[in-house]
Amino acid sequence: MSEMLRAPVEVKFAEELAWLESVDTDPKPFSWRLSPRMVRLFVLGSERADGLDREVAQKWFGDRSFVERAIVTLASDRGLLLIGDPGTGKSWLAELLSAAVCGNSTLVVQGTAGTTEDHIKYSWNVSMVIAKGQSRQSMIPSPIMTAMEQGVIGRFEELTRSTSDVQDALISILSEKYVSIPELDEDNIVFAKPGFSIIATANSRDRGVNDLSSALKRRFNFVRIPVVTNKRSEAEIVRFRTEELLRRHRIELDVPPTLLDILLQSFADLRAAAASATSDDEKLESALSTAEQIGVLEDAILHSQFFGDRTLRAETLAGSLVGSLARRSPEDLAILNKYLHGVVEPRAKADGSWEGFLAGGRQAIANLS
Repeated sequence: MSEMLRAPVEVKFAEELAWLESVDTDPKPFSWRLSPRMVRLFVLGSERADGLDREVAQKWFGDRSFVERAIVTLASDRGLLLIGDPGTGKSWLAELLSAAVCGNSTLVVQGTAGTTEDHIKYSWNVSMVIAKGQSRQSMIPSPIMTAMEQGVIGRFEELTRSTSDVQDALISILSEKYVSIPELDEDNIVFAKPGFSIIATANSRDRGVNDLSSALKRRFNFVRIPVVTNKRSEAEIVRFRTEELLRRHRIELDVPPTLLDILLQSFADLRAAAASATSDDEKLESALSTAEQIGVLEDAILHSQFFGDRTLRAETLAGSLVGSLARRSPEDLAILNKYLHGVVEPRAKADGSWEGFLAGGRQAIANLS
């Protein structure tokens, strides 16, 4: 197989999934590839009590109960809606679950203002229709319809960004478990096979864009994914993703634990400041999610690799943080400057490891001002 920029989960962890399937003796719902217990183990990693001959690495970091509720939902006839702030790992969890359950995480519809019913039902190959007329052969099934026909999981990203017409069409699919094709006289109904389900994601910050109707909400089980605030868990997520990045870019570079602590503490400080702010002007536009931390660290690593001496330094990390989080000028720059002056400067006087971070942050703000 040719090299991919970002391989889907079922390709990236193909050997591990095959091994788990070979040792899985538990009952499996429908035509699932793995049993619910093994799906949970694949997502959350193995423990000594599991009694396996090899270790399975943890891939999603969060509360075990969220994963268990998601798996139970997929074993029922209801859709699964993962909802939370941007960057909380909703899409990553959806991809992991899809790969573990059915071995295919790529049947995805991206919800936008331009998403239409065709994107979740079917469209037509115009040239074939002109040549031979409308038939099942000239029909182009959507990823959701393909999932129905194969009895696997279809994914719908950013559900609340799609219009009410699209959401209404989804109600019919989730309720009736079939799609009618009125253009055809024969073979004009596609029935969902056992195992079909939908995992949708929605950002809680999109509330009010295209709110879900009560009817659609009833067809989903909601699993709310909170922002990771536990420092240890967040450090594990950032370290896991960073190691993945370094392997992908074939970069040999150490991330000093001190700098990782500075990054985690900075985001914790900025979140606390946002929580105590009395107006939106006093908050950074950024959600300050774990995913944004990873982005800041990735930017700093690549800058050090390509334009530095291949050593990650506090100055580079601070410059990356300011560049990534200062989206509004002058509001965000003022907030970051206040943070550096009021929090980082006193901390740097007491702890020398923060001195480079302070200097790099000030220089980055000066460059953007």
